[in-house]
Amino acid sequence: MHRSFWLEEALAADEGGPAAALTGDRRADVCIVGGGYTGLWTALRVKELEPGCDVAIVEADICGGGASGRNGGFLTTWWSKLGRLIKACGEDEGLRIACASEEAVNAIEAFCSENGVDAHFRRGGWLWVATAPAHVGIWESAIAECERHGVHELVPLTPDELHEHIDQPTHLGGAFEPRTATVHPAHLVRGLRRVALERGVRIYENSPMLGLRRTGAPRVRTPDGEITAGSVALALNAWGAAIPELSRAIVPVTSDVVATAPDQALLERLRWTHAEAIADARLMVHYYQATPDGRIIFGKGGGTLAYHGRIGQGFHHDPRRAAWVTEHMHRILPATAGAPITHSWAGPVARTDDGLPIFGHLSDKVVHGGGYSGNGVGPTWIGGRILASLALGRDDEWSNAGLVRAPGRAFPPEPVRYLGGRVVREAVRRMEESEDRDEKPGRLVTALAGFAPAGYARGGGRRRRT
Repeated sequence: MHRSFWLEEALAADEGGPAAALTGDRRADVCIVGGGYTGLWTALRVKELEPGCDVAIVEADICGGGASGRNGGFLTTWWSKLGRLIKACGEDEGLRIACASEEAVNAIEAFCSENGVDAHFRRGGWLWVATAPAHVGIWESAIAECERHGVHELVPLTPDELHEHIDQPTHLGGAFEPRTATVHPAHLVRGLRRVALERGVRIYENSPMLGLRRTGAPRVRTPDGEITAGSVALALNAWGAAIPELSRAIVPVTSDVVATAPDQALLERLRWTHAEAIADARLMVHYYQATPDGRIIFGKGGGTLAYHGRIGQGFHHDPRRAAWVTEHMHRILPATAGAPITHSWAGPVARTDDGLPIFGHLSDKVVHGGGYSGNGVGPTWIGGRILASLALGRDDEWSNAGLVRAPGRAFPPEPVRYLGGRVVREAVRRMEESEDRDEKPGRLVTALAGFAPAGYARGGGRRRRT
């Protein structure tokens, strides 16, 4: 398995090896399938609500082997998605969940402090930038939506103010959210794993789910064992696309990342010295952070699609796409030309039509949650609360949250989804190349790009500003 730079570092600092695989027949009050952020936050929340509950996690790889150990390390909120939250959940509930996403940042900081988890938490804020003329001001509608509700978390920046955060000629405008943070994602997920074990959660690694009985007492089957549980929580994120009910609600796509060698002098030349997380306003988003030791972690979304929800080796690493991402890094951050690339990797992103996750029941005792669309490091804290309440059968603000909703059928069935997705991806690529040249894309390209699902911070179907 090709590991990310993050996970290589975290595993080198870990004591001991992976947990034993599941063998034989076992029982649990709650069985969680998936040992990433969502699964681990769910386990910890269940133990918080019901300390005597017997909780087991079944993980196909090792905890953090999926997206939780491969992402860009952005601990952002959902304020930029407030309009989408209100559309999906209603005004009051959408605002409540957006507030909870800000609370999540604080809660993760507190969790790390209280449990001795050195996840390199740094509250440097988030820059939402334009790297093409057509994208300048695209944050205005999000800022206006927030201000309509008395929220002033997103602040527009003048070009001079933006260049005080990072000084590159390709950054044409931006907005700033000061309360967000960056983390070392693998240190965070491995810290969650350690704390879960300390609190009595049983973890079985290298134990992929091969079968799931939903009727009666649900049962999870792995290659060498089975767990019969009072309830099962599926925290699969992109892998959830293989579940029939979710197959037309979630599309797995790759996001590819490269890491440079440490170079603090380069960051000084960029004026990028306050740990800001940065993402641009493209559908095939560029996102980047600088680590405490001076590396630049640079990622790009939209690399490739999964057919029938199958996440193969290309979702872990592809040298051609790594070269493609490096080329884009040099274009977006010209000062990085010549910077050595030491690591490259990829990871799966679970995209939904509106960019928001989906939670609910597959049966009376089987619940699910996922689909963070590239913005999950912080919101998985919310996801853990929702899944825990659903798995325990509680009637509270989380089991009744607006994100508990029917999966829907937003995407067409295969093979139309895969073939159509490739056509849409090519249209987005061509549209953004035109925008880089400050040219108006053709009508057909624009129309096809409008079918793209919601991106990192804004919706799909973006139209050129006039």
